[in-house]
Amino acid sequence: MAAVDRKIELPSLGAAAAWGAQRLAASSASPRLDAELLLARAASEARRAIRAFPERSLSAAVQSLFTELIAQRASGVPLAYLTGTREFYSLELGVRPGVLVPRPETELVVDAALEILGRDTRADVLDLGTGSGAIALAIKHERPRVRVMGTDVSADALAVARANGRKLCLAVSWRESDWFGTLGSRTFDVIAANPPYVASEDPHFGGPLRHEPAAALDGGPDGLDAIRTILRDGHAYLRPGGSLILEHGYDQSTAVRELAAAHGWSALRTLRDLAGHDRVLVARNA
Repeated sequence: MAAVDRKIELPSLGAAAAWGAQRLAASSASPRLDAELLLARAASEARRAIRAFPERSLSAAVQSLFTELIAQRASGVPLAYLTGTREFYSLELGVRPGVLVPRPETELVVDAALEILGRDTRADVLDLGTGSGAIALAIKHERPRVRVMGTDVSADALAVARANGRKLCLAVSWRESDWFGTLGSRTFDVIAANPPYVASEDPHFGGPLRHEPAAALDGGPDGLDAIRTILRDGHAYLRPGGSLILEHGYDQSTAVRELAAAHGWSALRTLRDLAGHDRVLVARNA
């Protein structure tokens, strides 16, 4: 637990939000937003109440919890772990330590899947390494007739994904599997994946990524170990003409395309994220 200054007195919502934003100014790109979300969490209030009723008083217990949350956020703990939720593709997902926090760029994987899947299709979709269930649930929400399976090697991640599915009333099937390991002869029309793709020696593991599960991020010496496995084995689990949608690092596009071509994938195209980086490979099973 991060150290907390017990002498701080924050008598009202407004005073607490201002103090929290000031404390986070050096460590967050959105200090006021973070402070308001953490204050709403601590006070069990809607975020809009902070601005609507800044004079509302805070109990000592709420002040103590809020200062603890701010200290943890200032130390780099992801906001989603502190609030317990993360928005992804307009869905509110439960998130907890030990499960990767869904990223905005991963929404591009969902975009690509929806482009392939018609609104009335009854296709089968596989989300490899589902984590919190973000990709699987977003696809199911947007394409209700599609049958979706999410797999993960982590039982803890699958527990989070199942809970999110129940909360959102979205019928996705979940299976514990190390990539394709337990799928047997199952085949799909679309396979989507956001695999680990950060190189093992990347300095971000000692900084911004240190609080998130290494297993969901570490892609081996060059970041491509999991991607190699998926490109090598994926053909057997895709029906003829089926599509593979694969997220990768911003600087890995050339290497991933070369690997895909070497493993016999066709109709290769790369999608760019909002920052203009090559981010997602879409390939077809011949």
